This record gives sequence, structure tokens and C-alpha cells, in this order.
Amino acid sequence: MTAGTGGQRLSVERLTVLYDAQCSLCVHLRQWLMKQRRLVPLDLVPAASEEARRRFPGLDHAATLDEITVIGDRGQIYRGTDAWIVCLWALAEHRPRSHWLTTPAGRPFARATVLAAAKYRSLTATPCGSGDSACTVPGSGD
Repeated sequence: MTAGTGGQRLSVERLTVLYDAQCSLCVHLRQWLMKQRRLVPLDLVPAASEEARRRFPGLDHAATLDEITVIGDRGQIYRGTDAWIVCLWALAEHRPRSHWLTTPAGRPFARATVLAAAKYRSLTATPCGSGDSACTVPGSGD
């Protein structure tokens, strides 16, 4: 997987996946990712945590709680559908599928999967209210 700015292509040698540690689906997918054989190392870090803020001080951390964000070791940022695809690309057994998901035939399937996950998450997440500790991000100090 390569991404770049200004036409420059940058290879990806390590990825950081920012996931919502309060979301049961996100935690399940984190555990699944950790069990897979990886071609590219993955660091799984709770979104908006102190660790995420330390590693990526210029990132909109509130947005990372709304949408999966994956960051490449050379500053590449993937969000939403692209983030899911790059996670699959990092896995030995799923790399061929990730390539297909970037094609015109596969892209709608990738998008539908991300939308279904977002819908599931919205139906199962604990609503945040003032003073609700369920909405506190681990390590955020909030």
C-alpha cells in the first residue's frame, strides 16, 4: 500500500490503528487483528488516549473516536473505508482481498461493511451524557 502527497509515493512499513476502546465491536476487531499473521506490524492504540495524543499531537483526536483512523509510519492517514482496507492489506491472509476492495467492483462492498459497522456501533454504544464515565477514553485523564 502506498500513499503520498504531491504525487510522491510512500511505502508503509508500520501502521498504527486508533480504535475506540469503549466500543465492543472495535475492541473485538482489535483482538481479531492481534491474532492475525501480519505482513506489516500493527500498533493498536486507543483513540484519543494519552498515548495517541503523544504519538500524533497534530491529529484531531475527537474525530478518531467517530471514525477508525490508521496512520502510516511516514505520516499517511487513512480514515473510514480506506482505514479498514489498509488494515486488511497489512494481514497475510487478507492482502489479496484488500486489493480487490480497492477496485470499482470491490469498493461498494468495503463501503457497505463500514456503514454496517457504524450502524451496529450506533445501536450498541452507551449514550454519552454529562458525567457519564462510560464515555471516558482510557488514559485521557478525563
